[in-house]
Amino acid sequence: MDLHELSALLHLASPALPIGAFSYSQGLEAAVESGLITDAATAGRWIGSQLQCVFARCEAPLLALQWRRWRGDDFAAVAQGNAWLLASRESAELRAETEQMGWSLAQLALALGWGGAAQQAVLAALKPVALPTVFAYAAIAHDIGLPACLNAYAFSWLENQVAAALKAVPLGQLAAQKLIVALRAELPAVVARAIDTPPEAVSTFAPHLAILSARHENQYSRLFRS
Repeated sequence: MDLHELSALLHLASPALPIGAFSYSQGLEAAVESGLITDAATAGRWIGSQLQCVFARCEAPLLALQWRRWRGDDFAAVAQGNAWLLASRESAELRAETEQMGWSLAQLALALGWGGAAQQAVLAALKPVALPTVFAYAAIAHDIGLPACLNAYAFSWLENQVAAALKAVPLGQLAAQKLIVALRAELPAVVARAIDTPPEAVSTFAPHLAILSARHENQYSRLFRS
């Protein structure tokens, strides 16, 4: 990886990227409200479980599939994969989250001229568009390889989950950093697993998360949009 590719990767994974990731907890706030998360230890178990049982089985392999489709200019498959991604969201909040963040990143990518003319036309026509579809597009536009793309996306997800726990539990800054250090060690295996997962093995089965997310829609008081 050269420095230009590394800089682009850091840009895409940055919490300063203006796509609104800070607004979402992906069910973590509902887990706090229900008493499943009460401290750093339970937050670590929750995030680790989400990483291995939800993220690694669905969103990460779907991102890998979309990266390959953009790479091969298989635009029909990109559109089909995007539709599958949207349909895989199990609550209104999770669906709205990926649509809003996907739209925001797509607008940024188009405004900055990322990708070729044909690719930009396809991206602009995808409405609504899921975040993994656009992240894969941005990675291809910057010649970022698949393992690096997946690792950056996974770390961004992990960092956002810990940031949500920092506010919602709440946690101290040191406890939050210890969580990141502990859980980032799992990312290489998650990336390798995502790369090797065929389309027919992608799983969205996470009923506990779906129930908590649906409950969060009507939660009396909340900090996050999901």
